[in-house]
This record gives sequence, structure tokens and C-alpha cells, in this order.
Amino acid sequence: MDFIELLKTIFIGIVEGITEWLPISSTGHMYLTDAFIKMNITEDFKEMFMVVIQLGAIMAVVLLYFNKLNPISSKKTKEEKINILKLWTKVLAACVPAGIIGLLFDDQIDAIFYNPVMIAAMLIVYGVLFIVIENRNKNKAYRCKSIDRLTYKTALIIGAFQVLSLIPGTSRSGATIVGAMLIGTSRIVAAEFSFFLAIPVMFGASFYKLAKFGFHFTGTEIIILIVGMITAFIVSVVAIKFLVGFIRKHDFKSFGYYRIVLGIIVLLYFLFSSVLAK
Repeated sequence: MDFIELLKTIFIGIVEGITEWLPISSTGHMYLTDAFIKMNITEDFKEMFMVVIQLGAIMAVVLLYFNKLNPISSKKTKEEKINILKLWTKVLAACVPAGIIGLLFDDQIDAIFYNPVMIAAMLIVYGVLFIVIENRNKNKAYRCKSIDRLTYKTALIIGAFQVLSLIPGTSRSGATIVGAMLIGTSRIVAAEFSFFLAIPVMFGASFYKLAKFGFHFTGTEIIILIVGMITAFIVSVVAIKFLVGFIRKHDFKSFGYYRIVLGIIVLLYFLFSSVLAK
């Protein structure tokens, strides 16, 4: 593996680590990254790598929220342990809709929706939604301000919104945060529950892609996977801390404007490339 390919892998890990947690669509950014950075790998391996690299990102959530998600700590009271177990059941219940549809229709969804026009459209649509929802909620009090007060009904509704994230360009965190805020959940609770939902979703998606690809890798492919995941992990720790700190003082409208601009860039790039190809 040469130095240039290593730099490409690190750059992709950085993009993944930032965009997986901010509600700006990792798919949209990965599409642009792949358009400009052509890695010397097979298409099958690249498809798997772009998903499995998320394992590094998800370990950042496990690290940062380990105490909040660990129900077997001897330092916790019985009530605290019960609350954590309830949280996990809500997380798992919320993952069921997207898990079933993703497992059954993964290939069909990619075939129909994975294209630059759809990615650009979803970036723009959810960008507008963030702005509209924040304006609507400006003077409203949130009904759910603590993760412990999140009901099973609320969790299932957020899980239904997570199904929308199967469409490329939507953003998993974007879809779940939009859904959570629509039904009266505070920004912090929406973001944290989105982080927790990512744990089973990403583990499931990654192992599915690994099993589909097979576990036979070249030495170069193993290095790419390891370097990509480590980079995504380190950057994710910073990105998650940034997002939590940011939304304690600001709303999501800036991410909405960013999504709209990025969607326009993706669309223009696609149109420009199509014209040049003719």
C-alpha cells in the first residue's frame, strides 16, 4: 500500500467521522469524496468499506456514553440500572422498522435511490425541514427534555423516521433528529437518542456488508479497513463533542443552510459531469 492510498484512506475516515454525526448526510459527502478521490480498490470492496468504516465511528459513541449506557456497573443503583435497560429496549424497538426494511430491500433501495439527483434532493429537502422546524419551535416548550422521559411511543415514532434515512442523502441522524423534534423532543435528547440508535444500526449494517462481501481480504484491504476505522473513531469523538456543545447554545438551522448549499453543489457537479461526458 503506497503513501497516497494511505492518505486517501485517512481523508475518507475524517469525512466519515465528521459527517456521520452531524445531520448533514455522510452519503452526500462520501459521494463527493469518491468523485474526487479515486481509491485503487475494487468496486465491491469500496461498497463494503464505505459502510464498515462506520464501526470506527460507532465506537466513539460507545466510549463517550459508556457510563450512560452500561446497565451492569456496580456503582449504579437498582433504579438507574432499570432505567438504562428500559433505554436499551426503546433503542432496539426503534431500530426494528429500519432494520427489517433495510435487510429486505437493501439492494433495491440502492438501485432506485443511490444517484446524485436523489442525494442532492434529499440534502436540500431536509435542509429546508431543519429551518422550518426550528422556526416553528422557536417559542414552543419541548415536552421531552430528558432521555429518561422518552416514552416507547416517542421512540417508535423516531424509529419510523429512521426508515427515511435508508434513502441516500437523507442522513440517519438528520431523519431521526427531524422526527424527534417534530414530536416535541429537545435538541439534546434528539441528538443523544440518534447517537444511541446508531449503535445497533451500524453494527448490523456493517456485519451484513462484511458477510455479503466475504471475509477474504488482501493485506492492503485489511490496512485500509483498520486505518479508516481508527481515523473515523478519533474524528467522531471530536465531532460528537462539538455537536453536543453546539446545540446547547444554537439551533440546527445552520446545518439546514449547509445541507441546501451542499445539495446544490452535488446537483451542479452531476449536471456539469453529464454535459462533459456527452
